[in-house]
Amino acid sequence: MEKRSLNEREKLFIELLFSTTDGNAAKAKVLAGYSESYPTRDLVARLEEDIIEATKKYISQNAPKAAVKLVGILDNPVAIGNKELLATAKDVLDRAGLAKVEKVEMKTSGGIFYLPSKETEQVDEDEEEE
Repeated sequence: MEKRSLNEREKLFIELLFSTTDGNAAKAKVLAGYSESYPTRDLVARLEEDIIEATKKYISQNAPKAAVKLVGILDNPVAIGNKELLATAKDVLDRAGLAKVEKVEMKTSGGIFYLPSKETEQVDEDEEEE
């Protein structure tokens, strides 16, 4: 499916979501020039993919800020609020695709190990009754 291009009002709406209105879609709608009576949910539904794409970009743009805050905790590890700051910074970095890499080390000794084939034993009905 080909992505349609946004008109100027739609572009402004998405821009306002991440700036002036702090994510408030109803406020962004009105500031972008839509009528207050126009259903916000309809506008959001129509622009859903574009809003998601803009959200990913917004998180990516703010990942450096999260990284700086995360490393800044090293300078003052006992500051009030560091626990919440650390959790928030880690979450932003995770969502930006910079999650902590978990490494699993596997060691094997020897070569290939072959198991014998399974043989099923059939029991006659007469033998079961005894």
